[in-house]
Amino acid sequence: MAKKVRQKPEDEAPKFEFPEFDEVGFVAKESELAAGLWIAGGLTLVLGAIAWLLTHSGVPWDEVFLIGILGIAVSPFVISRLRSRSDLYTKGDWAGFVMLEFFGMLALWFVLVNLTA
Repeated sequence: MAKKVRQKPEDEAPKFEFPEFDEVGFVAKESELAAGLWIAGGLTLVLGAIAWLLTHSGVPWDEVFLIGILGIAVSPFVISRLRSRSDLYTKGDWAGFVMLEFFGMLALWFVLVNLTA
């Protein structure tokens, strides 16, 4: 039985080379994400303050929570309206904004309610 012929190292596939890194595109996307993060943070403060005001004025907590959820559901539309380059955002970026708003609103709402109780 004949043996297989070994290939010489020169016959191997060319070595892997990393593609060129698009520095301008990277910085543009990160700047856009930072701007979206500032907007989401501002909306978080607004939603938390509204939730506290509604709770302080006697609205039941479950209705206040639903109003906060509706505000969070509308926030991606607000962000994409304010930022023309919001098409750069991925699903993960949007999920991060929504989670920031949700937990930030809850935290601010709870802190303000406990401070005024």
